[in-house]
Amino acid sequence: MTEVPGRSQETFWRTLSTFTATRVVIAFLLLLYVVFNSRKAFGDAEQLIYWETCIGYAVLAVCFAGLALFHRKRFLLQLTTQILGDIAVVSILYIAAGGSKSGLAILYLFPLAGGAILAPLIPAFFFVAAVTLILLGESAYALLVQQSVEESISQAGLYGAAFFVAVFAINRLAARLIKQEALADERGSALQLQEAINRLVIADMGDGILVVRRDGMVMTSNPAAEKMLGLSLSRQARGLRLPDHPTLVPIAEAFFVWASRAGAADPDAEQGSTFVQVKPAYVSVATSAQDAWASRRELATHLKLRFARVGGYGDDVPQDRTIIFMRDVSEIDNQAQQLKLASMGRLTASIAHEVRNPLAAISYSASLLLEESSDAGHIRLLTIVTENVTRLNRMIEDILRLSRKVQRPTEPLALAPVVSAIVAEFMETHAVPPELIRMTPIGAYRIWFDGMHLQEVLLNLLSNALRYASRLPDSIRIDIVPVSASRLELHVQDDGASITPEVRAHLFEPFYTTSNKGTGLGLYLARELCLNNGAVLDYEYRTKASDIASGRSADGAGIERAAEPSGRFVITFVTADFA
Repeated sequence: MTEVPGRSQETFWRTLSTFTATRVVIAFLLLLYVVFNSRKAFGDAEQLIYWETCIGYAVLAVCFAGLALFHRKRFLLQLTTQILGDIAVVSILYIAAGGSKSGLAILYLFPLAGGAILAPLIPAFFFVAAVTLILLGESAYALLVQQSVEESISQAGLYGAAFFVAVFAINRLAARLIKQEALADERGSALQLQEAINRLVIADMGDGILVVRRDGMVMTSNPAAEKMLGLSLSRQARGLRLPDHPTLVPIAEAFFVWASRAGAADPDAEQGSTFVQVKPAYVSVATSAQDAWASRRELATHLKLRFARVGGYGDDVPQDRTIIFMRDVSEIDNQAQQLKLASMGRLTASIAHEVRNPLAAISYSASLLLEESSDAGHIRLLTIVTENVTRLNRMIEDILRLSRKVQRPTEPLALAPVVSAIVAEFMETHAVPPELIRMTPIGAYRIWFDGMHLQEVLLNLLSNALRYASRLPDSIRIDIVPVSASRLELHVQDDGASITPEVRAHLFEPFYTTSNKGTGLGLYLARELCLNNGAVLDYEYRTKASDIASGRSADGAGIERAAEPSGRFVITFVTADFA
C-alpha cells in the first residue's frame, strides 16, 4: 500500500501529523531530561552519546513533521521511515543506558503504537519483531559479557510478548474505528446527496411548505411559500412566529386548532385539511384601474392547508416540528367563478325575455285589481302578490346588473368624501339616528373604484349591519385601516352576533340567504362588484393581539389559542399612486 485511498486519506494524514507533533514533544522532553539529570561532564563520551542522539532526534522529528505537513505523498513509506527512525533512536538510548536495567524499553511503545494505528497488521508486527530482536540481542550480549544477568533475557521476552499483544489489540481497535469512519463517511455522503435532492425537489415544488415549531415559530420555508405569502421568509424566518405577522395570522389560527385536535388524539386530525384566506404582505401600488384589477389576486390568496407532524427517532425525542403544506386554490376559485358567471349570463338572457314581461303584466293587473277592490281579504291577497312580484323583479335587476360590462374608472376616487356621502344618504333614507353609526376619520386616500359601484356595495353592507345591530349608540362601526403603503381596508361591523363558520362558508353564494325577505344576491353582487373593480370583499374574524391567551394541549404541551374572534365585512383596496 503506497497511497491511502478514499476519504480516509485526510484522516490518515491528519493522524500522522499528530504523531509527528508528539514525536517533536518527546524529543524535546528527552533533551530537557538530559540537561537536568546529567551527572557527568559534557565532554564525557557516554554523555556525548546522549546529547548527540537527543539533538539528532529533535532535528529528525522536526523534519518528519514538516514532511508530513507539506509533502503528503507516499504515506506508508513516510510512516515506515519515521517508525524505523524512532526505533533506532530509542535503541541507541536503550543500549547506551545499560539495556534492560535502564527502564527505557517502555519508550518503544510510542513508535509501536503509532505503527499499530496507522499501518496494516503485518507491518505493525514487523516493527514489534524488530524491537523484540533488539531487546533479545542486547540481553544475549549482556549475558555473554556479564554472566550474572540471566533474568535480562526473560525480561526482554516479556517485553516482546507484551508489545505483540498491545500492538495486536491497538491495530484491531484502529481497524474497527477506520471501518466505522468509512461507513460514517459513506452514510454522510448519501445523506448529503439526499439532502441536496430534497432541497431541489422542495424548492421546485408548486406547493408552499412551512416548517414550524409547536409554539408557531417558523423554522424554514420554500420559495413557493414565500411567493404565496409575499414574504421573504429566508431572511425573516429567524425568530418569526406565525401569530406575530398579520399575513400569517389565519395560518396560525388554523395551525393551533389542528394542534389542539391532534393533541386530543382526534383520529381525523392528521388527515384533515382546511382552507384559509391570507393577504400577502406585498402588493404593488396601482397607477391605473387596469393595474388595480390586475392586482386583485395579490390582495387575497385562498390556500388549502394540510398539516403533518414530523415523527421523532425515539420515545425520548420530542415531536416538535410540523410541516404545513400550502396549495393556492385561488385559480380554481377563479375558474369556478368564470363558469358560474357564464351560466349566469345564459340565465340572464332567458330571464330578461321570458320572466320580466309576464311579471310586468302580473304587476299591472294586480295594481288595477287593488284599485277597484274594496274587500279586505282581496286587498290582503293582492298585496301579497304585489310584494312578491316586486321581490322577483328586484332579483332580476340584480342578476342583470351582474351581466353588465364594468367600465373601469379613468381617475382615482377620493375615498373620504364618497364614504361620508354614502353614509349620510343611508342615514337619511333609513331614518337612522346619527349616534348609531360611528365612523373613524378617513385620511386622504385614493382608490381605483367606480363611485356608483362603491355606493351599491357599502349600502348593501350597511343594510345588513342595520338588520342585525342592537340599535344602540355606536352599534355600527365603519373603520378605514391602512395596512401598507399599497393596501387599504374598509371595515363594516355591527354589535350583533357574528356569523357562524357554517353560514360563512356559503355567505357569498348566489341565492343563499338566511332571511325570508332577502333574495340571496346582495352580498354576491357586492363581492362581484368589488372583484370587477380590483378589490376584495370578505367576511373575516379578527382577534386583537392582546386577546391571545396561552392554553395547554391535551398532551401538556403549550399551545397558544386565540380568544373568541369578532366578525366583520372587510373590503380590501389597492391604493392609487399619489405621484
